[in-house]
Amino acid sequence: MKARILIIEDNPENFYLMRYLLESYEYEVHGAETGLSGLEMAPRLLPDCILLDIQLPEMDGYEVARSLRANRLLDHIPIIAVTSYAMQGDKERALASGANAYIEKPINPERFVGDVEHYIGIFKEKRGTL
Repeated sequence: MKARILIIEDNPENFYLMRYLLESYEYEVHGAETGLSGLEMAPRLLPDCILLDIQLPEMDGYEVARSLRANRLLDHIPIIAVTSYAMQGDKERALASGANAYIEKPINPERFVGDVEHYIGIFKEKRGTL
């Protein structure tokens, strides 16, 4: 396995596609359907990366990212916002809430894994290793 990735995504079709693509490249993928369940799962999994939808039930992805950053056990984990929020300022808001990177939906299946690997590579360089 290359890395353990937690996907926090409430849409089953979006989750299935991301999981399928990542598992085809030997990533270990776990999923949470709500922000709260993702926050509960993250400390147990200690994933190498979190793919976070912004529009979630119970609490939005901005609040999830802020909560992850406030937890010393999780504050170093790279967060990639994967969202359909693509209006002016949405990317900046995701990054300001604690995300390290941003991928717009609908994802491009031909580029998605490469984009995730690109961001994971950047995080490895900044931290020395994942």
